[in-house]
This record gives sequence, C-alpha cells and structure tokens, in this order.
Amino acid sequence: MANQDDWGTLIQRVSTSQDKAAFAALFRHFAPRIKGFLMKSGASAALAEDCAQDVMATLWNKAHLFDPARASAATWVFTIARNRRIDALRKSRRPEPEDLPWGPEAEPDQHDALELRQETARLAEAIADLPEAQRDLIARAYFGELSHSEIAVETGLPLGTIKSRIRLALDRLRHKLS
Repeated sequence: MANQDDWGTLIQRVSTSQDKAAFAALFRHFAPRIKGFLMKSGASAALAEDCAQDVMATLWNKAHLFDPARASAATWVFTIARNRRIDALRKSRRPEPEDLPWGPEAEPDQHDALELRQETARLAEAIADLPEAQRDLIARAYFGELSHSEIAVETGLPLGTIKSRIRLALDRLRHKLS
C-alpha cells in the first residue's frame, strides 16, 4: 500500500477491530521510517529503535484517537514519534536519583566562612552608603523579591525611574565592591 488514504484506513481497522494484519502492514511501513527519522534528529540507533517500538505500541493502543480529517496517517504517526523523542531528551537531561546529593552539605572551611562574612559585611556597608531612594528599591527588588512592575505599583513611581535607579545602585555597588 502506498496511498496515504490506505494508511488511514489501516489505522481505522486497528482501531475498530484490532486488525493484526493491518497493524503488521503499518509496522512494516512506519517502524523503519520512524527509526531513520529519529536517528537523523540525533538519536542513537538504540534510542531510535526503542522510540520506534514505543510509537508503534502507541499506534496500536491509541488508534481510536486518529482523525483523518485533522491529519494524514503519516503526520499523525510522525507527530507521536517527535513527541517521544522530546520526552526521551527531557528524561536524559534529568538527573537520576543516585546523582542527586544526599545528606547535609559539608561545612565550609574556616577560611571560606571568614571570607563570606567579610564579603557580607562589605556588601551591607555598600548598600548602607547608597542614597535612600536607591537603597529602598534594591531592598524591594532583591530582598523582597519583587519585580520592577510590582515595585512601580507599590511605590507609584514610573517603571523607567525604578529601572534607572536600580541600575545606578547596582553600578555603585559594583564599583564599591570591586
């Protein structure tokens, strides 16, 4: 079968009567093409094979969701394949539970702790030296975790003024701390 209408008919036969012959024809046609499609998009041969198998299992289990008025059979199948590839990428980028740190974090050594206290004191001094208007906006933005728009609503100041004052304050802090 080479006609797209025929592929849609086969999917509908799988949907209505779990037609194994129709599914076999669909599998023979689409599985190698899905594997090639996934490998061209950067998947390893093993991952492409697994995804192709998963796509074909999805076709068998969800053939009733195919609507020939919305998409051709190939479009429907390759959309499933694309989504499986995206899911596989997301899964591969998630850390495995054994890769996550467990237990309390190690205590910093004395030198690092002293350095952190000194930097914190210098920052507090630099913030205290800012003009009141800039100090207030820095406190709201960074310690109050408010967006610039939220600060504008709270203070009644124009958004541009808030952005300018925060930028000036950050420049002063950078200069003072460098």
